[in-house]
Amino acid sequence: MDKADIPFLSASLLAGLIKNREVSSVEAVEAYLDRIDSLNGQLFAYLTVCREEALQAARDADQALSQGKELGPMHGVPVAVKDQIYSAGIRTTGGTPIFNEFVPDYDATVVANLKSAGAVLLGKLNMTEFATTGLSHAFDTARNPWDTERFTGGSSSGSGAATAAFMCAASLGEDTGGSVRFPATWCGLVGLRPTWGRVSRYGVMPGVWSMDQIGPITRTVEDCALTLQAIAGKDPKDDYTSSAPVPDYRQALDGNISGLRVGVVKEMLHTNAVDPEIRDAITAAANGLGELGATVDEVSIPMTSHAGTISGSIRVEAPTNYRNLLLNHLKEIRHDNRIGFLTSNILPATAYYKALKLRALLRQEVLKALENFDVLVTPTAGVAALKVEPDPDIDSKNNTNRMPWLLTTAFSLASVPAASICCGFTGENLPIGLQIAGRPFEEGKILNVAYAYEQANDWKDRRPPN
Repeated sequence: MDKADIPFLSASLLAGLIKNREVSSVEAVEAYLDRIDSLNGQLFAYLTVCREEALQAARDADQALSQGKELGPMHGVPVAVKDQIYSAGIRTTGGTPIFNEFVPDYDATVVANLKSAGAVLLGKLNMTEFATTGLSHAFDTARNPWDTERFTGGSSSGSGAATAAFMCAASLGEDTGGSVRFPATWCGLVGLRPTWGRVSRYGVMPGVWSMDQIGPITRTVEDCALTLQAIAGKDPKDDYTSSAPVPDYRQALDGNISGLRVGVVKEMLHTNAVDPEIRDAITAAANGLGELGATVDEVSIPMTSHAGTISGSIRVEAPTNYRNLLLNHLKEIRHDNRIGFLTSNILPATAYYKALKLRALLRQEVLKALENFDVLVTPTAGVAALKVEPDPDIDSKNNTNRMPWLLTTAFSLASVPAASICCGFTGENLPIGLQIAGRPFEEGKILNVAYAYEQANDWKDRRPPN
């Protein structure tokens, strides 16, 4: 195999080829490094490339195989992680120059788990500042491989850009209100937010404590299952992780959804926040699930219409994590976060308390709907990738919410798992995302619905021009 073709393999296929010693891990790492060298100056996906560390890890992986040792299901596969996730001996900026010199002395649990599965860390990926905005970057703005004049979506922006541009085999992002699913939809990828507590957050810079969750961003559903398998599970270093058994997610991908009950959430489809072109694609995708044997009906979940307001009030949790920065580095924080943090800092406790009560009502409605349906489907975002523009001044009430069309927050608030998968393209050849949500800890079912849809369509086979 020509080395230049290696990055275009799925992570699952590459893992098999490395295991069978048809491709070496060193060859794979070198091929990805070549693409990073070629494209990162245009896409700004990586903030740090771990060139020597990755090559040494790849040599170790190949030597282990030569000695008859297999490290795990991702043995020798090159991956990358959002720069919010600690990596021993490698700087971790959280997307802000304030932390430009911060070098953790230990790995986050998810990084340690990836290494235990045999994966090779290529580097740390760009992100919006502190992971508390969807578009505002303190470093160079990550660019969308489908159109470099457009955003990738955030906050896991570099994870979207690097994965879509074949600059890593798989990546990790962090999803608070949608920061894994958002870049997945705008970059034409698979992105999964697991159930809150399914994946450890030990060694992850916090955003909104009660909503943050690490999740995979990949090019195929099988790769998503492979990566989730590596990172999921109870972690004694994170008391909030669940002890629920971790199933075999890849084994769940049989593509059979006959008799499955699919609920299309009316409030998240028939809204002015969704462009007609997006609505038509989601409707077609839902009908496609019906053709595959599922029963598809609309369902009403009224509280989802208020998800943005509820989330905005709960985000008072963010500035409490960075109080020292507000006191000592206020002018170094970019405008979006500076205004957001200062506003949240003076939000009355009564507003936070009311938001928590409303969140509980929303969660009840979502779980009630999931008693009658196996999964819920919606658009991931109501618009396709927007053009990169300077951050607008937040100088009025109208300018406080830059993303009313992002439809991921409701499931974050409900603490249920949700995935985004590409379900088509706009007339401008920009990806459209279908969001699939399910019951707590039923990631396998969500992934299988996504897999059935993926296998019946060819969207995953399209490549961006960049």
